[in-house]
Amino acid sequence: MLTPYQSSLNTGITFSAWKIPLISKIPIVGPVLFDQNVFIYLAAILLVAVNVALFRTRWGLRITLGRRAPAAAETVGLHVIRTRYSNVILGGALAGIGGAYFTIGSIGEFTSDMSAGLGFVALAAMIFGRWRPYGALGAALLFGFAESLQSELGGAQRRDTRAFLSMAPYVITIAVVSGPRRPRPAAGR
Repeated sequence: MLTPYQSSLNTGITFSAWKIPLISKIPIVGPVLFDQNVFIYLAAILLVAVNVALFRTRWGLRITLGRRAPAAAETVGLHVIRTRYSNVILGGALAGIGGAYFTIGSIGEFTSDMSAGLGFVALAAMIFGRWRPYGALGAALLFGFAESLQSELGGAQRRDTRAFLSMAPYVITIAVVSGPRRPRPAAGR
């Protein structure tokens, strides 16, 4: 039997929700959008910042040039390999923030297979979103809706129906990504 002191040591610690005054009290929309933890607000800020940086700055133009025409980028003096490595590091940092949400923003502890293969769904969302931040957000909302539908409808159904519903997010992911796509320019070079 655990004492109250010992049981408090075993509970996960998460970030508490930040209520934005006044607008968090708007019916339906307020609690959904403005009563979240710091990771959700950080994700919204980073979404806008990355979109602006990629499509409205010189840095974004260099990334686009290095991706579409690496030989031309080298000709004008852009070090393509260095640019690619720095962007991979930056992307890894953003993915680390997403991983931190799983452990300290959502459930407060690390468990084995806590992402349950959703990293592949995130990759599919990026592809389905045509490699654009707002498109990936829309695709992630679609896949999240499928995941939520599966968890909501799965509890009250028969065992074989639950198995089909648990496949639904992954089936939708495969169906969406298997459509015709243009290959990325200079992919793999």
